[in-house]
Amino acid sequence: MTAPDGQPLDVLVVGAGPTGLAAALIAHDHGAHVRIVDRRPDAPRFSRAFLVQSRTLEVLRPHGVTEELLALGDSNPQVHLHLRRRCVPVDVGEIRLPDTAFPNFLLVRQADVEAVLRRALRGRGVEVEWETQYESFRAVDGVVCDVTHHGIRRQVAARFLVGCDGSTSTVRATAGISWDGSVYPHEILLADVELDGEVQTGVAHVAVHREGLLFLLPLGETARWRVLTARPPNCAEAPTDRHHLQKILDRADVHARITRIAWSERVPVQHRVASQYRCGPVFLAGDAAHAFSPAGGQGMNTGIQDSADLGWKLAFAAHLRPGGDATLLRSYAEDRRPAAHQVLLLTHVLFWAEAGRGRVPSLLRGAFSSAGAPLVPVLLRRRRLVAHAVRVLAQLRRHYRRGPLSVEGSGYSGVAAPAGERIPDEEVTVDGGRQRLHDLIATPAVQVLLHRDTQWGMPPAPDGRLQVHRIRSWSGTGIVIVRPDGYVGFRSGSDTQGAAEWLELIGASPARST
Repeated sequence: MTAPDGQPLDVLVVGAGPTGLAAALIAHDHGAHVRIVDRRPDAPRFSRAFLVQSRTLEVLRPHGVTEELLALGDSNPQVHLHLRRRCVPVDVGEIRLPDTAFPNFLLVRQADVEAVLRRALRGRGVEVEWETQYESFRAVDGVVCDVTHHGIRRQVAARFLVGCDGSTSTVRATAGISWDGSVYPHEILLADVELDGEVQTGVAHVAVHREGLLFLLPLGETARWRVLTARPPNCAEAPTDRHHLQKILDRADVHARITRIAWSERVPVQHRVASQYRCGPVFLAGDAAHAFSPAGGQGMNTGIQDSADLGWKLAFAAHLRPGGDATLLRSYAEDRRPAAHQVLLLTHVLFWAEAGRGRVPSLLRGAFSSAGAPLVPVLLRRRRLVAHAVRVLAQLRRHYRRGPLSVEGSGYSGVAAPAGERIPDEEVTVDGGRQRLHDLIATPAVQVLLHRDTQWGMPPAPDGRLQVHRIRSWSGTGIVIVRPDGYVGFRSGSDTQGAAEWLELIGASPARST
């Protein structure tokens, strides 16, 4: 199998969910020849995720899809918090983070995210190959995969295979990678319903009660409202039973009557991380690599950020000789597997607070539902505390300081973030005048940021993989190299040799490009 332009295939992506689509898009935009297959007959399916976090929007921005995502979603959602018989409006727009172009989370359906990514790929000549079942692989100068399309088995040769095929991943199973963790004694109930009663439309409603949390989102796909709640273990009542759903609303003191159930689904909840993220030329990302509870809206975002880390590395490695890409490819698991464990811990605590059936979480929810209404405005006024919590949920605190691509040189005394940390947005001065830093580097490339007085002899790479900017508002000497996913890879006072070695390590040196 070749890429759409007839070139040998660099990356075969299995799974056309948000993670797989993002992996294909990012790898393509960094020069890889990609194809993406999915066993489903076509794209439509019901959304299970509804939040896109700030960091996810940042990593997608260089690939030209954020404006369309923002247009389809709500970046300033209004939330009504129901605490027994009291309703507390929460203006999420007041919680604006200062160092990002996306200061709030985006309320948007997963199906819309996937549609935007598919359109972006289609515009680049890459179509999802539906009804194509991945079967197995063998490692031969890359991978040779067996896939079946309409009953016909074919072999596909590629440099790398990326499994984005969900928690039941066939790629993971055929690579012999274990799936460590277990299943929660809960399940998530999703339903599209029509309501009649005292529920303001166009607003997200969150009800806290002793037995758990109930979410009513104005994002239904077959009806106006999407219901999301955790069900107790061994609940025998069918989720399509209107009486059962009505009892859930009544217990949460949501004064509305269900007039129609258009669709419902029960989803088991897991907490797992794959024992490895890589087996030779085979990589895992998204739900194939980790599974979390939905608490905090972390799953889809973590998967897309896996793709942001992996996509450019595979594209760069495809142009390196085998063996010369060892550190670059090893860095994916060393970056992202610890990140998954951190998210797993966060979501586990949040899910315990949200749906735990023990005495302690039940008492905490009951106490908050009874006495929390006057506390909410007080808590929201604690801007620094709230902003810190939002930054954690938005994954803006994630760092790779211990990763093999994070190199801290000597003599740096400037203002840029340390190696391994996300480069924050700020207003800077360049030759063209004042502009936001994230605007300046919003292209799929390695970005070299030079302080005003730094001597730099290397030219930009002719293939566009390396771009050089002189930041006039950063005084003195300094070199900061930002990876394509927005993390600082190298930082030094004036060590151009060290910078050249780092660029050589990832395959982005101008000499290699020419």
